[in-house]
Amino acid sequence: MKTKPDEKVKTYGAKGFRERFLGEENPMHLLFKSNSDHFFCLKMQEIMQLKYPVPPSKHSCHTLLFITSGTHVMKVGYEEYETVSNEIIMVPAGQIFSIKDVNIKHTGYVCQFHPDILIGKYASREILNDFDFLKISGNPKITLTNDEANAVTSILNRLEQEYTGNDIANLNIVQAYLIALFYEMNKNSVKTPKSTSAAAVITGKFKELIHDNIKTHHQVHYYASELNVTPNHLNKSVKATTGKSAAQWIDETILLEAKYLLFQTTLSVSEIAVQVGHEDHSYFSRFFKKQEGITPVQYRKLIDKS
Repeated sequence: MKTKPDEKVKTYGAKGFRERFLGEENPMHLLFKSNSDHFFCLKMQEIMQLKYPVPPSKHSCHTLLFITSGTHVMKVGYEEYETVSNEIIMVPAGQIFSIKDVNIKHTGYVCQFHPDILIGKYASREILNDFDFLKISGNPKITLTNDEANAVTSILNRLEQEYTGNDIANLNIVQAYLIALFYEMNKNSVKTPKSTSAAAVITGKFKELIHDNIKTHHQVHYYASELNVTPNHLNKSVKATTGKSAAQWIDETILLEAKYLLFQTTLSVSEIAVQVGHEDHSYFSRFFKKQEGITPVQYRKLIDKS
């Protein structure tokens, strides 16, 4: 039988926060360690009491948090979301997230799974189009009625049993329950309606594009060309939909990716500059300080002192 969660997941020791996060003491590493299928589902209180803020991070798995009591606060991309009882927050694979306030009490479930699990043996990739909350540009928050929350709780209980009751989870069962779970969530998820304005559609596609290309393309005209619109039209559309220009979105995405790399990797500042498309690391440092108020080196030192 699989080791019990409270035996596997321990609080951090005396090492620096980044060192602990990148090492084998990371709670997520421990949860996946004996499970090569990249899946787990547990009650939040069974994992650990989070004692440290989480700077910008991302994971190769989708992450679902269902709150059953209390309040949970996290940033998904640049948007902060407060989630309360009967609400779900979904962090798509590859999306950067952070947790600032660790003193808020809450209970619920956390479920992580690799995107390939949802496709599995019986589904095609087209099924992913049914779930906007799995997209970088989608709305990650879902509010449930009491009846829907009961249905979601039942499914998550079954997924938890599959994870804790077997040495290796049966991914066919996991896939079936995840699909059922997502169609339950779809009843109240904020979808992109067919009547959505052209500006909102362009903005959604733009967000997806910058997420995929931020390491290589920083110019508004590149994204406008990819979307078959003029740079001026792209800027007007993004500004009308989000209140920020396309250039602001690009700069903020570069900064967020850099902060993630400063926290979640051991790359040097020069290497990180290259990773976010700046060959000149001095220019990158000036850009980072202008945006954040401190240099990349100072930012990393602040995390190390956490």
